[in-house]
Amino acid sequence: MMIFVIIGIIAVVLIAGVAIYNGLVRLNVRVEEAWSDITVQLKRRADLIPNLVNTVQGYATHEKGVFEEVTKARSAIVDAKGVQQTAQAENMLSGALKSLFAVAEAYPDLKANENFRALQDELVDTEDKVQAARRFYNGSARDLNIKIKVFPNNIFADMLGFKVREFFELDEAEVAVAAKPTEVKF
Repeated sequence: MMIFVIIGIIAVVLIAGVAIYNGLVRLNVRVEEAWSDITVQLKRRADLIPNLVNTVQGYATHEKGVFEEVTKARSAIVDAKGVQQTAQAENMLSGALKSLFAVAEAYPDLKANENFRALQDELVDTEDKVQAARRFYNGSARDLNIKIKVFPNNIFADMLGFKVREFFELDEAEVAVAAKPTEVKF
């Protein structure tokens, strides 16, 4: 009788271990997929930026500092490794693009240029996709992190080498700017 109890306990622990492992693997793959979505959208945006810069440069040749800042930020995002570096490069690029669009505002002919408008629309669409990919990644990372931290999963997760994932977050300066209401003047 005792042997059946021991075999039953071992079987329950093995089944629970397999279920926990499979759940962790499933969530880990979802996080990897979400990260891949972010990198695809960031690459898409990085590919659009040279065309946008060239279009604006034709109108505003004396704004060399803005173009250098955008180019440097684009390079940083292409070369970024990992969540934290990518988030920092993303914040730098967002600021540089705001400067570029501020320069474009000073040139009415540029704002009316079809190429510029198409590139700007494409960039806005890509920004929306980056935000959606970031939300998906953060949701997937959250689900994996919860699964890793709850008992008894935390025991198995640690033994099997699963690690808590970083969130892809905006820096405080971006959050502060986003929280301010937009001023509209007529």
